[in-house]
Parts: sequence; structure tokens; C-alpha cells
Amino acid sequence: MLMNIDLTPLYRSSVGFDRLASLLDTALRSEQASGGYPPYNIEITGENRYEITLAVAGFEESELELNVEKGVLTVRGRKAESQEERRFLHQGIATRTFERKFNLADHVEVSGAELKNGLLTISLIREIPEAMKPRRIQINGKSSALEHNQ
Repeated sequence: MLMNIDLTPLYRSSVGFDRLASLLDTALRSEQASGGYPPYNIEITGENRYEITLAVAGFEESELELNVEKGVLTVRGRKAESQEERRFLHQGIATRTFERKFNLADHVEVSGAELKNGLLTISLIREIPEAMKPRRIQINGKSSALEHNQ
């Protein structure tokens, strides 16, 4: 079931949130398409630090691919074809091809990734540029730009 959300009231009273509708739409579509595989956690590990951990049992580093493009982290897994014939009585460990996407907020960058014990951990950090950090504006003070023009 696909949901349509009307964000028109939000646009009337806010500035700079034009990406919000597409982010919500993408998140709803990707969650339905992925079917919940592979399972993952998103964790806050410190101020401006995060980790995404995916359970990728049975995959090797060479079978996993991570890409970041236009604020979207994509994790793909493609199991190499096995040459040996195996007969399972029960196969509960999924090794099917997958693609998982995560929308990254502005200024969030991937700082590393590690595969250990069947868990792929992707480290993220938010580095806010100096120009974007809060600053105090002096009231009734002259702007340095005005002083240069006079």
C-alpha cells in the first residue's frame, strides 16, 4: 500500500525543506521494496557520530559494495556463484542479492566501514562547516561589508 502525504502546509511556513517530500517518498518506497533484508541497526555513538550495522552473514568483503551519491548511502550485496553443488535439508541463512539505501542528512559523511563476524558496520560523522554553525548577530552594529563599501 503506497501512501501519499500532502506536505503543502509545511511549505507555507518553512524555508529550505524542498527535499523533504522526496526523502519521505523514497523512504516509503525503499522500505517496501527491500522486504526487511538484511536487518540493520542505526546507532548514535557520540555527538555527531553514528553507525549503521547490517547483518550480512555469509557475505565476504568482495561481495559487498558501498556507494554514496547525492546524499544517499547505498549498500549492495551480491553472492558469488558457488561451483559446488550443495543439498540443504533446511536453509535459513539468506544469501540473496540485496540493495539497501540510507538517506544521509546534510554534512553527514561516511568515515569508514568494517566487516566482522557477519556484521557490516558503517561509521558516519556529521561535520558542520564553520559557516553553518550558530553565531551571535549584533543588533545595531555595522556590518563589515557596509564599512568596506562606504
